[in-house]
Amino acid sequence: MQVFKFGGASVNSAEAVKNMASIVRRYYGPKLVVVVSAMGKTTNKLEQLVPGVISSADSRRQHLDELKDYHYTMVRALFADDPQNAIFPRLDELFLQLQHQTERRPSNYNFDYDQTVSFGEIISTTIVSHYLNHIGLANEWLDIRSLLRTDNHYREGQVVWGITETNMRHMPDSPLVITQGFIAGTSDGHTTTLGREGSDYSAAILSYCLNAESMTIWKDVPGFLNADPKFFANTVKIEQIPYNEAIELAYYGASVIHPKTVKPIQNKGIPLHIKSFLDPEKEGSAIGPFRTIKPRTPLYIFKNDQVLLSILPKDFSFIAEDNLQTIFAALAKTGIRVNLMQNSALSFSLCIDNNPILLKQLREELAHSFRLRYNEGLQLITIRYYTQEIIDSIVAGRPILLQQRSRTTTQLIVGNK
Repeated sequence: MQVFKFGGASVNSAEAVKNMASIVRRYYGPKLVVVVSAMGKTTNKLEQLVPGVISSADSRRQHLDELKDYHYTMVRALFADDPQNAIFPRLDELFLQLQHQTERRPSNYNFDYDQTVSFGEIISTTIVSHYLNHIGLANEWLDIRSLLRTDNHYREGQVVWGITETNMRHMPDSPLVITQGFIAGTSDGHTTTLGREGSDYSAAILSYCLNAESMTIWKDVPGFLNADPKFFANTVKIEQIPYNEAIELAYYGASVIHPKTVKPIQNKGIPLHIKSFLDPEKEGSAIGPFRTIKPRTPLYIFKNDQVLLSILPKDFSFIAEDNLQTIFAALAKTGIRVNLMQNSALSFSLCIDNNPILLKQLREELAHSFRLRYNEGLQLITIRYYTQEIIDSIVAGRPILLQQRSRTTTQLIVGNK
């Protein structure tokens, strides 16, 4: 049993889907479970279609039409020799359901988000499954929401492990199963998501529950790099990474894996491989029970469009435990993930992603009890195995609004010059 995960970049065009199919063919049978994300930047588009995000019906229709054109163009290319394939009416049905979802009256943003963006994975896996069958790779399409159970914590569903493990016994008995990443289901039949970029975590959950021999994430990079190649020209591929090191790097925001991915496979000693779908013969990187990272080199993680929110008491009190309880309750209620936090006697500072809707809700929750100050348009930089020389070269004279250091890691929130 192997579990593969293919992200949006690996299925963002007809040619990309064909390339993915060639990789699947190479590993076909005796049992392969393939987890697939939404195609290309579909999730970004769907986020704009969440009820209440865009008030203009014309704008919503334009976003929906662009999504339809993108997927139908791909499908027409994939099934050029079979224009009567069952994928076409099925796609019509899915986009009609999506249209109805986008027209709903806004209720709770996090709930509406999950019911809307989940269409990306449903549509992508439907297309992939039909195409693989079309080229002779018999497979069974699985709606993962029927097996992967979470609580009702929308946009960050918490896995109900006992029920999920029991449900996984009903995995289809097929040499190839195609299913969705990122999404799951609740006991009352609603859709949840596992957090942005959560398809890696989906694959790890499946690997754990199915006792997989290995898990492989197929990326557009040659493996786990020490920096994002969009920021660094001369990156270094990390050959091997201990489980705990990978957990730390993912927590800090390393984009190559979702923060929750490693722990389930670590618990069962399942190796995780990160390989390139552009060059599938190459070795890639491995995460496993290694003693040290190899090679040991500085690692850089950048998170853009950050907000630094400073929370201060209105009265003569200090930021004590009761204040922190109120702050964390507001964070839990709004579903905001904190990227960095720092406490002092008179203030509590949070670095978070800039989501205007959730930020507005958080400010409204906290404004009753606290004074708030915030800065936008910031960058959070994390450097593992840093030196002062490295810090100076990366910061490049920009103002440092907040900094934290440990023996091996420094985190800095920097503004523009």
